[in-house]
Amino acid sequence: MTTIADNLQRIGLRIRVAATDAGRSPDDVRLLAVSKTFDANAVRDAFEAGQRQFGENYVQEGVEKITLLHDLPLTWHMIGPMQANKTRAVAEHFQWVHSVDRERIARRLSEQRPAHLPPLQVCIQVNVDGGLSKSGVSPADAPALARLVAGLPQLQLRGLMSIPEPSEDPTMQRAVHDQARALFDDIGRQLRADGVAGAEAWDTLSLGMSADLEPAIAAGSTLVRVGTAIFGRRDKPTSPEPTAA
Repeated sequence: MTTIADNLQRIGLRIRVAATDAGRSPDDVRLLAVSKTFDANAVRDAFEAGQRQFGENYVQEGVEKITLLHDLPLTWHMIGPMQANKTRAVAEHFQWVHSVDRERIARRLSEQRPAHLPPLQVCIQVNVDGGLSKSGVSPADAPALARLVAGLPQLQLRGLMSIPEPSEDPTMQRAVHDQARALFDDIGRQLRADGVAGAEAWDTLSLGMSADLEPAIAAGSTLVRVGTAIFGRRDKPTSPEPTAA
């Protein structure tokens, strides 16, 4: 029977091969282990195998695990869509948020981030291919939202996150990821050219899951979100939006 440690080794190998094939350093791609629907013991097993960064889709479930595992030096990323009434819990417990897609959410996160904590690290979620079932700001509106986030006191703007419509065609996967990379580069150039405070921290392109990890890395992803290939198939219902697989 495969274990979480075995699966992490396999994913690590996939990342190294994909990065090398793309002419990139494997060290430039981080792995986010997405533990939604799996309990704290599974996270602890992954920690013991060397994993340190974890993603959660559901706020309450994530907060429960963060509380149970407070003794471990973990970094927690919120990657699922947020309702406005859940922003306080995210601001108080997580270090990263990948799913900021509108001004109201950004402002609430900044206002509710405790002053004694470091700024919340934020990625703008962009609906690159216009999927009707997907959250995310439009590519046209992403630059303005990025500037807004950069100006909020308790947030640190870091980059973009995108979730394409599912496809089994690697060519199609790569094409959509290339669009996200182009937008990421364009916004970064604009922020730096205009001297926006914090523009130097624009360094994170959150793309790719279990099924499209290689095309995402080839397109320039700096962080891949992997759940199923690490923890196994999920028995419980998941959200309609596959923020990781």
